[in-house]
Amino acid sequence: MLALFTIRLIIMDFLTRSFLGNTVEQWAIALASAIAVLVVLRILKAMVAKRLSALAKSTVTQIDDLIVDGLGKTRTIVILAVALFVGSKFLVVSEQAEGIIWTIFILALLLQVGFWGNEIIVFWLNRSVKRKMAEDAASATTLAALGFLGRLILWSAVMLVALDNVGINITGLATGVGIGGIAVALAVQNVLADLFASLSIVLDKPFVIGDFIIVDNFLGTVEHVGLKTTRLRSLSGEQLIFSNTDLLKSRIRNYKRMYERRVVFSIGIVYQTPSSKIEGVSGILRSIIEAEPDARFDRAHFKEFGDSALVYEIVYYVKNPDYNQYMDTQQRINLGIVKRFEEEGIEFAFPTRTLYVQNSEVESAPARAKH
Repeated sequence: MLALFTIRLIIMDFLTRSFLGNTVEQWAIALASAIAVLVVLRILKAMVAKRLSALAKSTVTQIDDLIVDGLGKTRTIVILAVALFVGSKFLVVSEQAEGIIWTIFILALLLQVGFWGNEIIVFWLNRSVKRKMAEDAASATTLAALGFLGRLILWSAVMLVALDNVGINITGLATGVGIGGIAVALAVQNVLADLFASLSIVLDKPFVIGDFIIVDNFLGTVEHVGLKTTRLRSLSGEQLIFSNTDLLKSRIRNYKRMYERRVVFSIGIVYQTPSSKIEGVSGILRSIIEAEPDARFDRAHFKEFGDSALVYEIVYYVKNPDYNQYMDTQQRINLGIVKRFEEEGIEFAFPTRTLYVQNSEVESAPARAKH
């Protein structure tokens, strides 16, 4: 009994001893609280991540996947900072020490916010890139560059807030960065204009890779959409390069977005054609076009009296915008017209001129004979 009493006195004496303004007992409570918070938070993190991971596999939405990835990006140093902050509440500390602990806690939270924000950007970027890769690889590359720009802005903001919490006056720093940013922006304004034009192309999609477009007098297939330039492959084989800013300022004709092709052409027959056959030409043209499965007839009219021909104007639509298919259809129609006109005895007109010659010497001969 005496030994136990003695041990108890020693323990009580040890617990009441003061270190750095707090007793050993207070230090022990603070340490136990910090450890308890650390263990509870880690267990809670593991349990929530496990349940959400199982739920994410059974759902179509990707929001729960984002939450699981965010939990995975929760750093141990942040959990330690939270445990330290909670444990410090059981201690009597000076204002300076309390300020240091508070600063460490805020910096850890800012760091974690940066990791979570970075995870959101990466999540959005991966979704967009996967969606773009199959149809527009260049846009995916542009999105990756924009994702890098977004992460740069995020971590710059985190760093500025962290410096402000440390006690560094960021007003002068922000002013200097702002002035420097203006100077840099003025120096590279054309590059920035092309960069934002690239963003506009990616988001608004006036064209994508593989589209056949006409820009002013230039035409070609879109081959690459980059941060500064867009490149076309012309029909003759050379590569056409446009800055994105100039491209968006131009009038663009996108033939890939054409659902069907309107075709207008004219033919002429000779003036000597009998009126009965002239009346039947429109019907012949209509029957030839309607026999084409890829064509939709619109109209065929005796349009005008030309210099050398009776002119007919024909309009029809090719149901497929493909140029080669349009030419194949037009060729079959032309051959059909030639064949039917031969059968009907209708002649195609060609440019002719009738020259009337008057011999003035013959007319003046009788007059000379009278004299």
